[in-house]
Amino acid sequence: MNELNGIPASPGVAVARAFLFATEDGSSVPVRAILPSEAAYEWARFLTAVGKARVDVTALRDKARIEAGEDQAAIFESHLLMLDDPDLHERIEASLGKTLVNVERIVVDIEREFADKLGQAEDPSLRERVADIQDVSRRILGHLLERERPSLASLAEDVVLVARDLMPSDMISMNRARVKGIVTESGGRTSHVAILARAFEIPAVLGVVGALSKLRQASVIAVDGDLGLVICDPDEAAIERSNAARSAAALRQHDLDSLRDLPACTTDGLRVLVKANIEVPEEAEAVLAHGADGIGLFRSEFLFLGGHVPDEEEQFVAYKRVIESMKGRPVTIRTLDIGGDKVLPELGAQDEKNPLLGWRAIRFCLSREDIFKIQLRAILRAAVFGETRIMFPMIATADELERALAVVDAARAECLERGQKAALDLPIGIMIEIPSAAMASDILARRADFFSIGTNDLIQYTMAVDRGNEKVSYLHEPYHPAVLRLVQKTIDNGKAAGIPVGMCGEMAADPASAIVLLGLGLDEFSMSSAAVPAVKRAIRSTTLSEAKAVAGAVMALSSSAEVAAYLSSRLT
Repeated sequence: MNELNGIPASPGVAVARAFLFATEDGSSVPVRAILPSEAAYEWARFLTAVGKARVDVTALRDKARIEAGEDQAAIFESHLLMLDDPDLHERIEASLGKTLVNVERIVVDIEREFADKLGQAEDPSLRERVADIQDVSRRILGHLLERERPSLASLAEDVVLVARDLMPSDMISMNRARVKGIVTESGGRTSHVAILARAFEIPAVLGVVGALSKLRQASVIAVDGDLGLVICDPDEAAIERSNAARSAAALRQHDLDSLRDLPACTTDGLRVLVKANIEVPEEAEAVLAHGADGIGLFRSEFLFLGGHVPDEEEQFVAYKRVIESMKGRPVTIRTLDIGGDKVLPELGAQDEKNPLLGWRAIRFCLSREDIFKIQLRAILRAAVFGETRIMFPMIATADELERALAVVDAARAECLERGQKAALDLPIGIMIEIPSAAMASDILARRADFFSIGTNDLIQYTMAVDRGNEKVSYLHEPYHPAVLRLVQKTIDNGKAAGIPVGMCGEMAADPASAIVLLGLGLDEFSMSSAAVPAVKRAIRSTTLSEAKAVAGAVMALSSSAEVAAYLSSRLT
């Protein structure tokens, strides 16, 4: 028995036999010298292969649109753009004349050059795009070499899929009923693999170094997507533990499922809302399945992370789909939050020395009103189909809020001028994720219709800690007195102004923290869909007076350690 560690990318536990999925990586592509007179023939071969690849990708795009939605279909739209990229074609044709080697070798060399450059980028979303380049390149190579591309569609038994990486096309085309778990050597939580694995509810551990060399074909593997753990050839005791974990999880889920249609209401009658966060439209189904009161945070920027910039109609369709799927429950759409750790060169967002303190979120949108208006028009049009709220990220000043509201008014006017139906009046709120916004929340509350506290960033900026830096991650403390006081101040100022205050950071997903937040007066909680039942149960198991007592005791403590110890003793 051997244990491997990786990145927990999609929750759940699975045990099945390994299916090692090795794809063409270019290492077996031969180098063959050609005569100058043969360059035209090689160029014609390339164009033929591109044409065949285009047919393949178009079919995958259509399949993705039906099975996974417009945002995943957009991944393959970007692949089509790559296939027809005039710069790539010019580069290939020029290289044929200069190097006088077969076109397959040139495709491999150019792929590696692009992949190496992107692989060294600091921005993780750029690094993840290496998979798109490799997907397109390997499809072209398959046709040039006349090799049948490996298919995961015909899997006939339950497997844990093990690969160096998986292409978006692999994820869309595979037999998902047979793939019980996924292990890859590359990728992270924002990769296409992770996003799709969560959407398909397949446990996944990514970034497992040497997985293909350390695991054997058909050997039994246990995958824990919550802990980021892969157990190779587990002994009987380990299998029993995995089975017990799955059974316990199933029992807990069955118990929690009984709360699905019940309100998040304290035993003395206080009703609060427990909503869900989503990244892609496919997650909307899970929101309903877990009994959430709606969507408290739709991270709209994930529609843009496939290397393809969606136009107004594409965004409109995606937002409308989510809004209608909620069947009357409210949907809060956060406007584009790029920059920081989500750099999109297609939109002009570039690497910066201090990206998390730089040109990101509302700052980017206010300087690129053309892009901002496109999104706002799409949201306003979609909002006609159900209860919708707009939320601005990273608001630091009242002036930013006023300017953003003015752009909403302009976008609405443009819709009406076109003769399009658009929501005339919908709640517009802001995220409180910068200390300045928390401290001035009484001022911001004069113009905002609601607050949503984003604790992930609020903690980061309050503690001056990069939450992605493992060397200082110990400072990312939700229970630090400074963080708790900023949360309390925001709630109090929202209450004074008569506007609801919610929270959409990870802190809201912790049942113990939920009791504290309830006692502080929080009106709404938003979290991953899977966390909704446990938080709902915690709220339904206490009284408001008990929660206030817990919150009062916590606010009197002087360190994160003291708060954690108190909550552990008080609530467990």
